[in-house]
Amino acid sequence: MNNINEKAWKEFRGAGLLWLVNMNLHLFGWALVVEMDGGNITNAYPAKTHFRGFSEQDNTEGYTKVTKYLKENTDSLIQDVEEK
Repeated sequence: MNNINEKAWKEFRGAGLLWLVNMNLHLFGWALVVEMDGGNITNAYPAKTHFRGFSEQDNTEGYTKVTKYLKENTDSLIQDVEEK
């Protein structure tokens, strides 16, 4: 049985996953947009965009966040795959 565990956009963004997804979506002129009010995410939606990639600083931060996420979650990710 598949389990689906809802997660907060804040966690998704904090893990660098929004950046990672948008890197791929930018190839096609799309992006997932997350609107924020202070530290709270108030809306999220797909959008067409002219952006094609991110700045060097944004990429460095994105790679760092994703690497940290993988380091902290590798065991549970492997367990998820092995349970199938």
